[in-house]
Amino acid sequence: MVLSACSKNGGADSAPAAAQQAPQVPVGVVVATPGDIGVLTELPGRIEASRVAQVRARSAGILQKRLFQEGSDVKTGQVLFQIDAAPYEAAVQSASAALARAEANELQAATQFERFRPLVAAQAISQQDFDNAQAALKQAQAEVQAARANLRTAQINLGYARVTAPIAGRIGQALVTEGALVGQGEATPLAVIQQIDPVYINFTQSASEAFQLRKAMQAGTLQSGGEASASVQVLLDDGSIYEHRGKLLFTDLTVDSGTGQVTLRAEVPNPNGLLLPGLYVRIRMEQALAKNAIALPQQAVTRTEQGNFVTVVGPDGTTERRAVQVSLAQDNQWLVQSGLQAGEQVMVDGFQKLQMLPPGTPVKAVPWQAPAASAGAATNTTDTNSPKAD
Repeated sequence: MVLSACSKNGGADSAPAAAQQAPQVPVGVVVATPGDIGVLTELPGRIEASRVAQVRARSAGILQKRLFQEGSDVKTGQVLFQIDAAPYEAAVQSASAALARAEANELQAATQFERFRPLVAAQAISQQDFDNAQAALKQAQAEVQAARANLRTAQINLGYARVTAPIAGRIGQALVTEGALVGQGEATPLAVIQQIDPVYINFTQSASEAFQLRKAMQAGTLQSGGEASASVQVLLDDGSIYEHRGKLLFTDLTVDSGTGQVTLRAEVPNPNGLLLPGLYVRIRMEQALAKNAIALPQQAVTRTEQGNFVTVVGPDGTTERRAVQVSLAQDNQWLVQSGLQAGEQVMVDGFQKLQMLPPGTPVKAVPWQAPAASAGAATNTTDTNSPKAD
C-alpha cells in the first residue's frame, strides 16, 4: 500500500513537470515592420497604335505601280503607289497655256492704259475711253489670277497621282493591285499605316474602386502616389514584365453607364516593335501610398464576420489572438493599418499543429519562408479590392 501510494503521488507530481518540459512547437512567423507601401493596381488593357493613317487614292486613274514592301517601315512622304499621270500632265499643260494667254492679254491692256493716261490729261481722248482702258486692265489681271489658280489645281491633281505616306510607321498589305481603277467617284483605300513606337494602351477600371481610392486619400488613410502614379508597368500575356515603363496620359471623366468602368490611357515606348496593336496585356500602376502600413501574408490573417484577426507570438513562446484593421489586398498580402506594433512576431503557419495539441502549448518562433510557388505567384499583383469578410 505504501509503495502504491508513493507511486500515485509521484505520478501526479510528474505530470506538470512533464508538461513544462515539453518541447516547443516550431511555427513560422514574420516580424511586423511598418513602412510606406505603394498601392498597386493591375488592370487589363489592349494595345493601340499611336497613329493610324488610311492611304487613299485622291486622283482617279489606273494604278500602275506599287513602290513599297508589304509589312515594311515607311517614312513620311515616301512614294507608295503610282497612278497613271498622263491625263493630269495634259491638264497641267493646258492650264499653263491658258495662263500664258491671260498674261499676254494683261500686257496688252496695261500698255493701252499707260498710253491713254497722258492723253486724257491733255483732253485728247474722252474720259469714257480712259475708263474703259482701266477696266480692261483690271479684267485682264483677274483673268491672270484665275489662270494661275487653275494651273495650281492641275498641278495638285498631278501630284496626287504619286500616292505618298502621310505618316511614318509600318504599312500593312496593299488593298489593291496594279491595273485596278482607283479614285473613280470616291477615295479608294489603298493601304493602312500604323505608328507603333510609341503605342497606346487603353484600359478600364471599376468606377467604384477609383471612388474608394479617392475617398481613402481624402480621409488620409492613403496618400497620393506622386510621380509614381503617372508611371505604368506592362505585364505581357506570358506573365513576364515588359522592359520599358510607360506613362499615364489621362483618365476619362465619364463613367460608362453600361459597364460602370472608367477609361484610362497610357503611352509606352516600343522601339523593337514587340507590342502589336490589338495585343492583350495587363497594366500595373501605383495609384496611392499607404503610410506606416504592415504587409502580412494572406494566410496569417483570419477573416470572419466579427473582424480580422492574427496570432501574435510573444518572446516567451505564448500566443495571443489579436484583432487588426485590414485595408487592402496586394501581392498575396494584406496591408494592416492598425492593431500591430513594430517588431511583433505574427504567426503565418503551424496552425494545424497547435489544433492537435492542448491549449497553452508553448511555440518556438521560426522565420517563415514563402514557398517557391507562392513566391512566383506573388510577382503578379492582384487587383485592388476592399477586403470583404469570408
